[in-house]
Amino acid sequence: MIGRRILVLAPHPDDEVVGAAAAIGRAVAAGASVFLFHLTTGVPAPALLWRGQRRRHALRVAIRRTEAAAAAAALGAGLAGMSDRPCRTLKDDLPAARQEVLAVLERFEIETLWVPAYEGGHQDHDAAHCLASTLRRDLPVWEFAEYNFAGGVIHANAFVRPRADQILLRLSPEEVRHKGELLGLYRSEQGNLGYTGRERECFRRLLDTDYSRPPHPGVLFYQRFQWVPFRHPRIDFTSPETVCRVLVGFVREWR
Repeated sequence: MIGRRILVLAPHPDDEVVGAAAAIGRAVAAGASVFLFHLTTGVPAPALLWRGQRRRHALRVAIRRTEAAAAAAALGAGLAGMSDRPCRTLKDDLPAARQEVLAVLERFEIETLWVPAYEGGHQDHDAAHCLASTLRRDLPVWEFAEYNFAGGVIHANAFVRPRADQILLRLSPEEVRHKGELLGLYRSEQGNLGYTGRERECFRRLLDTDYSRPPHPGVLFYQRFQWVPFRHPRIDFTSPETVCRVLVGFVREWR
C-alpha cells in the first residue's frame, strides 16, 4: 500500500486525518512523498445554510483551507489542491472531479492512490470511492475505513465487511497522541469528530464494488437524523438510492 508517491483523495478536509493519519506518518517516515487532494471544501453550499450563516460562507471555506494546510504540514504531506466544490455535491460533479484527479496524478507523478471506503459514512466519501474505482487500471488503489453505522452502531476505522487481506494498523501511544493533535487542528469541525477512532487504521486494496446497493442494510451513517422534520444545515437529507443511481451511471460511463 506504500509507494514512492502517494495521493490521498480526501472528500473533505479532515478525512486524511480521520482515516489515514498514522498511515501517512509511517509512509513519510519510510521515505514516501504523500500528497493530499481535497475533492470538496467540506462546507455546504450557501443555500443549505441558515440565512444568517450565508454571508460567512466564504470565511468558513477560508478557515477550513487554513486548517487543512496546518494538518498537511503536521503530517509532512504536500497539498495537491482543494476543489471549490461544496460538500454533498461530489456525486453531481464526478466527471469534472475525475479530470481534476487525473491532472493531479500526472502533475505529481503519483504511483499509489488512497481513498475512503464505500461505507455510507458520508455521500461524498462514497462518491470519492466510486471515482477512484475508475482509476484502478492506471495505478494501485487502496481504500481506508473511516466510520459506518452498520447494525445501527457507529464503527470507527473498521470495514463494514472485513476481508482476510486487509491491513490493520495499531497505533502506538505516540501516534494516538499525534492523531489527537491533528484532529484538534480542525477546530471548525470539533462538533463532528467525536465519533472518530484513534487506536487503529484499516486499509485494503479496492476491488470491484456494487454501487447499485447501499454499502450495508439499514440506516446509513449520514441518514441517522433524517427523521428531523425540517431542513437542518448539518443534516444530509439525500437518499442512498439517489446516490447509488448516480454512481452506477458514472461507473457505466468511465469503467
